[in-house]
Amino acid sequence: MNTIKTFVAVIALSSAFGAFAGQTVTATDTTLSGAEAKIAAQAKDAGASYRITEAFTGNQVHMTAELSK
Repeated sequence: MNTIKTFVAVIALSSAFGAFAGQTVTATDTTLSGAEAKIAAQAKDAGASYRITEAFTGNQVHMTAELSK
């Protein structure tokens, strides 16, 4: 019984702290700087820093970033 309680507590804590870890955001714009500005705004709204993980260009720029607190 004690093992079950411990397991439930670990699951609850890891989901509470892990809910934000590695959150991914995306943005689309016509320029790299415009897409990054949108990523920066999303990070600011979340109270987090960001790291750009990928960016693709074509007719528009599509950028993905990972947020971390």
